[in-house]
Amino acid sequence: MTDFTEQFAYRLLRGILRYSRETGQRWEVCRMPPSFKRENSLKQMVRFAEDWKADVVIGQFDPGDNLELFRRKGIVVLAQDYISLFPDVPNITADYRQMGAMAAERFVARGFREFAFFGNNGMCWSDGRRDGFRDYLEEAGYKEHIHIFDRHRVSNLWYYQQDLLQEWLVALPKPVGIFACDDNQAVLLEESCKAVGLRIPYDAAIIGVDNDEILCNMANPPITSIDVDIERGGYEAAAMATQMVKDPSYQGMDIVLQPLHIVTRESSNLITTKDIQVHQALTFIHSNLDHKIDVTDVLQQVAMSRRLLEQRFLKATGKTIYQYISEQRIDYFARLLLDTQDSIGNLAARMDEPDPKSMSRRFKELKGCTPSEYRKRFNFLRKMG
Repeated sequence: MTDFTEQFAYRLLRGILRYSRETGQRWEVCRMPPSFKRENSLKQMVRFAEDWKADVVIGQFDPGDNLELFRRKGIVVLAQDYISLFPDVPNITADYRQMGAMAAERFVARGFREFAFFGNNGMCWSDGRRDGFRDYLEEAGYKEHIHIFDRHRVSNLWYYQQDLLQEWLVALPKPVGIFACDDNQAVLLEESCKAVGLRIPYDAAIIGVDNDEILCNMANPPITSIDVDIERGGYEAAAMATQMVKDPSYQGMDIVLQPLHIVTRESSNLITTKDIQVHQALTFIHSNLDHKIDVTDVLQQVAMSRRLLEQRFLKATGKTIYQYISEQRIDYFARLLLDTQDSIGNLAARMDEPDPKSMSRRFKELKGCTPSEYRKRFNFLRKMG
């Protein structure tokens, strides 16, 4: 039971399908919209599941729902977090704070000094992304430059007061990097920006979450979004549900989806800083991520001493030039790992890296795993037909 108008639900089902194929099981899936429960009550949903002889129910549930009603009938329950987590059943959730930190880091790295969040108040996934975004920026020294708009409650998820949002957007200092709690809200945000004459990404750059390719690419300009390993979550949910059906004593555990990388599109494809020399340096770095460049190469593009440029670059980005180049190249390498099937050696050579082992070592230091582990963990489900 979930919202099948969104790509999240279908990507979750893709993971379940992959598990059923690999294990030789044939899963019969009944897709139920949340409106069924709202119109007929949870008890009616339990009765339907029992009549249908369901083994497992995965769904969006409200905080007051008594999920024990399913378990009394011998039906395994997994909750797709919607408003809040459930303490007594496994939740399909995500590292929301990390997603917020990832968006904040991207904006800081691109030279933004004003930041905003647009989301839904009282929903765990939106609140977590907001908190991660805000905490990263506060630790980076931007506490007085964070602007939050999350007045929408879950009861009004598809309705928002356009005039209040537009007033907020007009009042924001520009340029501003805005993190939307998901791609749906990013689309609404983009529409409101255009309604008040804000240029995207020059006045307001936007990043969403979930990488819904239809939503993101139909927007004008297309929306940058954080991709999440949703398929892996579906695969692990199917595996855990199978174990719970076979062994009623096994209670399961939460499945935590992880952010993969930021898929950059035109809504945030901008480097902003009032420091012309630093802007030149950043532009050169991002134009040459597939080349092995160093600080000396950057200095050749900017008429300034190394010491002065290093000082101004650190002030603008929070990182040294060397750190920035290294981290951006590793992020670029990570995107290639997921977007291509080339060997690690070939990808390293493509980026002018003569020593793949050195590249792998730096990758592990930054990402916490080897390139092979990263690809296996986050990309294996994309092999599905």
